[in-house]
Amino acid sequence: MKRLLPQAGHYHYAALCWLLACSFLFSGCLKTAHFPQRGEKDADRFSADVIDQWITMQVRLERNAVGIPNPAFLRYYGYSGIAAFEALAPGTELGGAFSGKWNQIPALPGRDKGESYYWPASVNAALASMNRQIFTTATLTDKAAIDSLENALNASFPQQAGPAVIDRSIAFGKAVASVVFNWSETDGYKNAGDPYTPPSGPGLWQPTPPAFGKASVPYWGNLRPIVAGSTDHTQPGAPIAYSEDPASPFYKMVKQVYDISQNLTQDQINWALFWRDIPGVSTGGHWVSILQQVLRQTHCPLDRAAFAYALTGACINDAGISTFKTKYTYNLVRPITYIRNVMGYSAWNPVLTTPAHPEYSSAHAVVSAATAEAFTALFGNIGSFTDHTYDYLGFPPRTFNSFRAIGEDAGNSRIYAGIHYQPSIDTGLLQGRKVAANILARLYGDTRKW
Repeated sequence: MKRLLPQAGHYHYAALCWLLACSFLFSGCLKTAHFPQRGEKDADRFSADVIDQWITMQVRLERNAVGIPNPAFLRYYGYSGIAAFEALAPGTELGGAFSGKWNQIPALPGRDKGESYYWPASVNAALASMNRQIFTTATLTDKAAIDSLENALNASFPQQAGPAVIDRSIAFGKAVASVVFNWSETDGYKNAGDPYTPPSGPGLWQPTPPAFGKASVPYWGNLRPIVAGSTDHTQPGAPIAYSEDPASPFYKMVKQVYDISQNLTQDQINWALFWRDIPGVSTGGHWVSILQQVLRQTHCPLDRAAFAYALTGACINDAGISTFKTKYTYNLVRPITYIRNVMGYSAWNPVLTTPAHPEYSSAHAVVSAATAEAFTALFGNIGSFTDHTYDYLGFPPRTFNSFRAIGEDAGNSRIYAGIHYQPSIDTGLLQGRKVAANILARLYGDTRKW
């Protein structure tokens, strides 16, 4: 399969050769050259357990959250990852390569020269602070769970480091989280739901049953991306020209959705439900759950896990911005509206409830393709991977042979769900890969250390 990651000439070839040569000798996180070489800094000597536990908490908080639009969870993933990474950046060579490269982020705190830090304590403080500030509407039980996890982890740290080191590390993590959270509050999300009057006319989106809700977050496409330039040249061309002629490409495109809906297998229904995500753990929650499973499978150390959290979070966040820009540029009609009003199947319903925003491009395809590309850049070919995110609902887990296959699975699920056309999915997959390619190019540039 052709890679759509940024090209790096002979460096890229050398990295692949190194990977093939070493794949039989080593296991774990460092399977590709997209992580720079480690130096003498010590954040890599810790396990990623603190991040693992906070991901479990974040998935819980997203699963229990109410009244939050799905795109918001993409932000939570992105900014939490950056806080985790920046909370240990001075303790890893990764910090010198990537720290502070985020779009318009203010100056971050520096470490006290000559002083020691216990980096798990810094990450714990940062993620506790971020989740506490993000999930302000969480239940009292969930808020207490945030405090309990933070305290439990802190109680374990003094066994391995002195009180002064722990206190210094906690203060550093909190200071980093304060900068990251305050920066996140300026990305424009507060205006994403401003009053909006959708255009009307043939082929244009209109509120869909059963709730006929107003357009959701119509200005999300105006948010500041986490990585400058990540959405450049990612906007696709116009969708297929609207027509109600049964011989037209548009009619045939919609009819494909209808025909599939009349012959769904149980496996296809399970496929649609597995990627439903709302209700569930949200799209952001699903992908951060995948991250957790990959980190466990690859045995990443703390600094690599934090960087993977930040990079994949940036991709999912910025891909969401790109797709919502597309949606409200073209305002394309959803399948349920066309099938009922034009094709005449007035009682037709999709497997999943249609989200309250325009059809083109498929957000699941865009954000999933982008995040899958980031995983591929970081971890290479993982081999067999089984996603157990929805075991708790009794859904059959799904197994994949590559990260890109996960992204394609998520995107293509939407035609079986009855809420997207296949061309919108195909366009979305390409759009997401372009976002990821931009991010990798801008963060790594031409100075990657293989």
